Amino acid sequence: MKRPIYLDYNATTPVDPEVVTEMLPYLQIHYGNPSSSYSIGRSNKEAVEKARVQVARLINCQPDEICFTSCATESNNLAIKGIAWANKDKGRHIITSEIEHPAVTEVCKYLSSQGFEITYVPVDKHGRVNPDQIKDAIRPDTILITIMHANNEVGTIQPIQEIGAIARQNNIVFHTDASQSVGKIETDVDNLGVDLLTIAGHKLYAPKGIGALYIRKGTRIENLIHGANQEKGIRPGTENVIHTVALGKACEVALRDFKQNRHNIQFSRDRLLNGLVSQLGNQVHVNVDLENCLPNTLSVAFENISAHALASFISNDVLISTGSACHSGETTISSVLQAMNLDFRTAAATVRISTGKNTTAEEIDFAVEALVNAVKKLT
Repeated sequence: MKRPIYLDYNATTPVDPEVVTEMLPYLQIHYGNPSSSYSIGRSNKEAVEKARVQVARLINCQPDEICFTSCATESNNLAIKGIAWANKDKGRHIITSEIEHPAVTEVCKYLSSQGFEITYVPVDKHGRVNPDQIKDAIRPDTILITIMHANNEVGTIQPIQEIGAIARQNNIVFHTDASQSVGKIETDVDNLGVDLLTIAGHKLYAPKGIGALYIRKGTRIENLIHGANQEKGIRPGTENVIHTVALGKACEVALRDFKQNRHNIQFSRDRLLNGLVSQLGNQVHVNVDLENCLPNTLSVAFENISAHALASFISNDVLISTGSACHSGETTISSVLQAMNLDFRTAAATVRISTGKNTTAEEIDFAVEALVNAVKKLT
């Protein structure tokens, strides 16, 4: 068993071996520019279009509704700014939540400096948005609702279908950042009722540096950069063939192995929690409703323990992340945990543990023992 045990899959995933194999020819042999008319260019163009089909199948959309980007941050920027600039004649009001990733909140802050108004809808104690509060926030000048599908930090799944129905009833464009959910739970764009959906390659066992944005046909969006006509002119620039091929393969594997992977990540997460509770009892506090949470994610606090001390103590054996930051001896609680109104002591004791599709029972049992021993020594 290789150590340290990696249990921070929400931060990033290793690249799947099948994805690596798919990439290699485009590193070693197929170097042509996809815009070129000769054969090595055409073959690369075909590879990009194949990847577009593979991504589309995973989220049940048409291939020409997929726009490749460099990452989820770019996809979010393209979605939010693109809709804002394209629809500013209709209105300048945007609705989002208090627990979005900085790739959304920072875009909204920027737009607020450009004359747009942003409404930040609160969440409940489990980090979930109430659709009724979305409905109440809508104004005649609302042009966009952007709510993440599942939270990266605590794993809470948002009521996207209900919000999508509200958006459609009010003729408002609806975007969801699905970086954490694609491949873990169902992300059928029609079932969700979204107009735009963000995908992150490195959360899906593809490399860092590739993402995609689903743009429903008929959705008017203004591009952020200008150049030639790649990606239908929405995202110009010579295609990143190597990573695009990788994302396509990762999506194909995710769709093929969806049920198996879903079972494994939830089995691993639940085995971990059960092991911790069996040995630490009430000292373990789960921050979210696990019935409405990503199947691989556990946001948990250990009573009277510093999350940073715990993560540091076990770092040679197990890798996890914390829900707070420590600078110059001062602890700062994440905006997500603040929005959930967790008390300071619980938030400062919170860690995020996220399992992957290849996490084994042996690794989980080892991690349980490492965590239990660390908690007992630090208490």
